[in-house]
Amino acid sequence: MNGLSFGFGALEVEFWRWLFVMTRIGAALVAAPFFGATGVPAQARVVLAAALAALVCNWSTVAAPPAILSAAGLVAVAGEVMVGLALGWVLQLAFAAPVIAAEVIGGGMGMNLAATVDPHTGAHSPALGQYFMVVLTLVFLGLGAHLAWLRLVIDSYGAFPPGHTWLGAARFAAVAGFASEMFATAVSMALPVTLVLLLVQLVAGVLSRSAPALNLFALGLPAAVIAGVAALIVAAPLLTDRMEDLSAEAIRAAAMVIR
Repeated sequence: MNGLSFGFGALEVEFWRWLFVMTRIGAALVAAPFFGATGVPAQARVVLAAALAALVCNWSTVAAPPAILSAAGLVAVAGEVMVGLALGWVLQLAFAAPVIAAEVIGGGMGMNLAATVDPHTGAHSPALGQYFMVVLTLVFLGLGAHLAWLRLVIDSYGAFPPGHTWLGAARFAAVAGFASEMFATAVSMALPVTLVLLLVQLVAGVLSRSAPALNLFALGLPAAVIAGVAALIVAAPLLTDRMEDLSAEAIRAAAMVIR
């Protein structure tokens, strides 16, 4: 038994089973960037986890450990949490790519001084990073990638039934490998705008050397802002395509965790 008995018999067994299934789903929702954002009420995450757990209980034969409050039961719960966090962490890596790109671009434009609170993490991030995060979120939701990710969370119960939740070195290496792809994607997002800003800085440097009386800060900062905004407008289709590819790569990486 689970150490606690409320005298409801079979109904109590199903309750503990439902609560156990919620553990993996809840951990995945907390770790995911969109579902786990600080602006999303905790009650909404609990309701969503409960609804998905009810579907899993009806569609599968997942069984809770005979004694959840025992040492073996707590180890099983820890394994469920590990699988959920791994699935959510892949999305966190994907959503970090545009923030890194925005840091690089904002540094060249001089816009990193304008910082706001990131609704996903609660940390301070540049205003340009917020713009990139909003675009990636819209692309991610528009492609239906969030539904594909939730399907992977549900399918993980077939790949990793309770008691067999050790991911193994190969899957941890796959998650780490996706982190390298995230950095490469961030570089590809920032490269077009960064090259334009580098050209502006070179021109401003040449002008400051040829005419020392000119105020470099009064000339270079507005030019960098104008050139950066123009480059962002021109490169907007490229950024959108890269975010679409990033969303697809995130789903593929999450699928590699459970396969």
